[in-house]
Amino acid sequence: MTMTDPLGDMLTRIRNGQQARLSTVTSPASRLRSNVLEVLKAEGYIRDFEKNEIEVGKPELTIHLKYYEGQPVIREIKRVSTPGRRIYSGIRNLPRIRNGLGISILSTPRGVMSDNKARDANVGGEVLCSVI
Repeated sequence: MTMTDPLGDMLTRIRNGQQARLSTVTSPASRLRSNVLEVLKAEGYIRDFEKNEIEVGKPELTIHLKYYEGQPVIREIKRVSTPGRRIYSGIRNLPRIRNGLGISILSTPRGVMSDNKARDANVGGEVLCSVI
């Protein structure tokens, strides 16, 4: 069975893993998922991630979740742009999540980046997800 929203699947795995207080979760690997995880790691929302190959031609991402004083660092992670409804935002209309306490992750012509870096680079793009 094919998956219609691979990024939404990975975000749900992270959400479920943190709710169950797991230290790691796994997800099938793709370039978009790796790029989103790079942004989450750079912003301090996850500890780390690594790419493993479970079989020949089947890569998998192992995501190490981060907790602070027993509580998950990611309080809320939501998919904004879905396969059925793409949400694009120009540089002037980039959403501020909780007045700057959270981040939006965007897919821009210069790659996947957080909203702060997109403002610095003066580029807009597709708003993939928001993280608090």
